[in-house]
Amino acid sequence: MTDKDNILIEDFFKQAAQQQIEDNGFTERVMMNLPESEQEEKAHRLSLLWTLFCVVVSVVLFFVFGGWEALKASIMVALHGVLTSLSVFLTTAPTTEVPLNPVVLLLVAAFVLIYLPYRTYRKLSAVL
Repeated sequence: MTDKDNILIEDFFKQAAQQQIEDNGFTERVMMNLPESEQEEKAHRLSLLWTLFCVVVSVVLFFVFGGWEALKASIMVALHGVLTSLSVFLTTAPTTEVPLNPVVLLLVAAFVLIYLPYRTYRKLSAVL
């Protein structure tokens, strides 16, 4: 009789272990509302100070070593490359067998360059 009871108990607990209970973010809310210990507060302050120090050093080095001019030159080279590629594409597009509408091409390019990064930013900000 005890073997049968043991089998029934094991079956019961196997079924209970397989159940999934949705918490709908309850665990995260509880963890966010728990008070921080002194060590965690100290680590958080040190992390903020280190981040601030790195940002300040980065900004100072950017301006000391002429980063603005290099950034401006890089943007101009990239813009020139994009415009050159676009002009070559629009010039050679009528010679292809597939009819292409330049307005549609510009709308697609605007979609790729503006909307997709915006949507990616929104998804990442929702996750973080």
